[in-house]
Amino acid sequence: MSKKIYSYNVNGIRSALSKGLSDWIKFSSPDILCLQETKADPSQIDVLLFESLGYTCYIHSAEKKGYSGVMTLSKEPAQQIIPGMGIEKYDTEGRVLRTDFKSFTLINVYIPSGTTGDIRQDFKMEFLNDFRKYIQVLRKERSRILICGDYNICHKPIDINHPERHKNSSGFLPEERDWFDKYLSDGLIDTFRIFTDQPNQYSWWSYRANSRAKNLGWRIDYHVVSEDLKPMVKNASIMKDVNHSDHCPVSVTLDL
Repeated sequence: MSKKIYSYNVNGIRSALSKGLSDWIKFSSPDILCLQETKADPSQIDVLLFESLGYTCYIHSAEKKGYSGVMTLSKEPAQQIIPGMGIEKYDTEGRVLRTDFKSFTLINVYIPSGTTGDIRQDFKMEFLNDFRKYIQVLRKERSRILICGDYNICHKPIDINHPERHKNSSGFLPEERDWFDKYLSDGLIDTFRIFTDQPNQYSWWSYRANSRAKNLGWRIDYHVVSEDLKPMVKNASIMKDVNHSDHCPVSVTLDL
């Protein structure tokens, strides 16, 4: 059974819906859609709309209004849903949502940005270290894991425009990239790079300076799988022409 799984930072679910997100979901019809940065509490999300499209909605919102939040839409109901990592300072920001299915576990993650200054950069690094430990523990229980979402990190120079200009930018700092190296060394695979080593493949563009039209982007959205799932990965792509946000969706197809 082939399963299409999309990940998309929508930079506000209500904003994205006003730009035609629901029509795109209906047309593209992913089996699972993981959304990040929903910026809405459950009462502000039109669950009936998504149910009318054939999806069950799982929501983990931030306590702070109009901030962060993740949401997973699935045509197949999950067997178990666990919001958060069990660490309050992260879980109040609505950043991790686990859904267990019969054949694999899906983690929808929105890793913090450190662009607003040292305090949030420190928070980001703490989150990264704790998230890696969380995945290490989870893999002892569930060997088939897909971890998708907005990682807010460009792993390699190929993943960012003009890397020489961004050496001191949050999202491309040496310590963040080193974390990504260690994360993958635990037995995880960046699915997009299974299929291509081409440059200029990005999933986020600044709203400034006409960046998207010039393709001055960053690849910060990923589908990462455990080694046990790698043989089942049949395709991975970046859907750069889909435009409801400053990000675009990224996809992976698993043959389960």
